[in-house]
Amino acid sequence: MATYSVANERLRVLEELEREIGASLQSAGNVILELSKEKPTERLLERQAAQFTASVQKVESELSGQIRYLTQVATGQPHEGSSYSARKGCQMALNRVDYARVKLGELARTCEHMLEQ
Repeated sequence: MATYSVANERLRVLEELEREIGASLQSAGNVILELSKEKPTERLLERQAAQFTASVQKVESELSGQIRYLTQVATGQPHEGSSYSARKGCQMALNRVDYARVKLGELARTCEHMLEQ
């Protein structure tokens, strides 16, 4: 159940990022609109530019965090909220069991062959 809450939190953060990207585009649009006026208001331009810069920095920071998380998941490093590492370990153990079974079968056939001679 903890995996679902981590996944839901990740999705919530991505939805926030989507809204933040929309806000940054709105700020950029407002700056362009103000610049298109014959006499742009410098104070409004500075405020909108500052909002745009802050939004872009927040989006960049959050996306970097998301990328770091996905890198951890992809490399199999243990981290909270994922069962990937445990599943990978289990699959590797099953592969070793299968390999041991094959080798024991070969050994048994060799022993039987030796006893027949």
